[in-house]
Amino acid sequence: MKIALAQINVTIGDFDGTAAKIKSYVQQARNGGAQLVVFPELSITGYPPRDFLEFDDFVERAGTVLEQLKPLSRDIGILVGLPTPNPQPEGKNLHNTAVLLYGGREIHRQHKTLLPTYDIFDEYRYFEPAVSWNVVEFEGHRLAVTICEDLWNLGNENPLYTVNPMAKLMAQRPDMIINLSASPFDYRHARERIRVLRANVRAYDLPIVYVNYAGAQTDLIFDGGSLVIDKEGNIRKELPFFEEKLDFFDTENFTRPGQDRERPKEKIPLIHDALVTGIRDYFGKIGFRSAVLGLSGGLDSAVTAVLAAEALGPENITALLMPSEFSSESSVTDALALVRNLGIRAESLPISPVFDATMEMLRPYLGQGFDVTEENIQPRIRMIYLMAFSNRFGHVLLNTSNKSELSVGYGTLYGDLAGGLSVLGDVYKTEVYALARHINREREVIPQNILSKPPSAELRPGQKDTDTLPPYEILDPVLHLYIEERQSPSDIIRQGYDAALVRRILRMVNRNEFKRYQLAPVLRVSPKAFGMGRRMPIVAKYLE
Repeated sequence: MKIALAQINVTIGDFDGTAAKIKSYVQQARNGGAQLVVFPELSITGYPPRDFLEFDDFVERAGTVLEQLKPLSRDIGILVGLPTPNPQPEGKNLHNTAVLLYGGREIHRQHKTLLPTYDIFDEYRYFEPAVSWNVVEFEGHRLAVTICEDLWNLGNENPLYTVNPMAKLMAQRPDMIINLSASPFDYRHARERIRVLRANVRAYDLPIVYVNYAGAQTDLIFDGGSLVIDKEGNIRKELPFFEEKLDFFDTENFTRPGQDRERPKEKIPLIHDALVTGIRDYFGKIGFRSAVLGLSGGLDSAVTAVLAAEALGPENITALLMPSEFSSESSVTDALALVRNLGIRAESLPISPVFDATMEMLRPYLGQGFDVTEENIQPRIRMIYLMAFSNRFGHVLLNTSNKSELSVGYGTLYGDLAGGLSVLGDVYKTEVYALARHINREREVIPQNILSKPPSAELRPGQKDTDTLPPYEILDPVLHLYIEERQSPSDIIRQGYDAALVRRILRMVNRNEFKRYQLAPVLRVSPKAFGMGRRMPIVAKYLE
């Protein structure tokens, strides 16, 4: 049987566009001689639809698309996903369902059993788990159809679920597993996914066909990487990352020896490609074309500008240089060099006249001192300039803060923390340096002086980030242990970190939760990003 893997990118709720795309892929699969074409989880609605699922009309429109697909299945099997009503009065109103169409009708449906409700996932809010499991016979094969998480209770040290849908299906002697997936990217996940799928291969002695999304939905990025794995655990096919693709595999090849064809999975190149995908789809799916950002001559804004130019085209990027009396001459010249290298538009709007006038008005109330108040007024003035360009020209403002800064609150609320999309908010400062080196791997795009000079907000004379924060080489590992690894202060201290420093850093993280609640969407590239996947109280005493 020749199977087509349809690794698609859709917009949530765009039923007309998605129907047209699925129909096109079905035709391409037919033209390629496939007997079966497999699409991702909830392929008709897009993933995750979240509270759209609470609207009856949303579910009904998904059902309408399914009906439109039935005539196309006259000579090819179409395996798609959608929400379907739960006929039982008990439990949730919906199932997360995979439906197999063939011969112009529905011949099989299987509901999802394991409904993830952790980190970014909240499926038990909407769906009722399956209570029955059936293998389907198709083109001489007995297929165990599963949906994403249904295969993730194997290969884990602590299984999350008590029901194993594959154990139920094995009683009916399937000869192949097919998995419709919506598996969001993080820089560890591509390897973890293969580990889990291979654990299923070993447990059941069955090959697996796994189909994932490619593209981004707001903050969530899907890397594709759809897979065919044989009974020996060899990857016979791995589709490209972050790219829509239709590819084919003939199950006759399972009877022949084959080489493992796993693609490389290097952390920084994956993060780079994920961020470009996230920017491109955030703009494209909302309908925006152009971006504006503040270009300071520092590393974060430089990397953001490069990624945005790659995602949207340099002609669609406007950078504002907004120097103050505290800005170094090199910051301006470095920013201008980057502008020339990228070919983006840039405007220079010094903030000193507005800052001086503002301080003159406030001086009777604030007195003659200079502290964080005066420092924060400067990025807030810059934000007025940036938002004026955003409003007038329809640009989306890109936030350039990195994860290290967001973690400890090193940023100005309603100033440099503002924006319509946070590009680097899930990338630690040390990783931003690595991204810059990756960008410069073939030629110097980001001027070397930007990488070599000490980081500074330049809001007072001679300011350096290390005046306020530990060096990033020390700060970032502590943050990673606390945020991604969820280790306690005592756990971190036992690894050799200074106790007072650890407690100081973690207090900063917890005290600045209120700032992160007001952030723009943060493109997720790590196992624990700020946003839906990390839910901390603002008012709390932990670590005080």
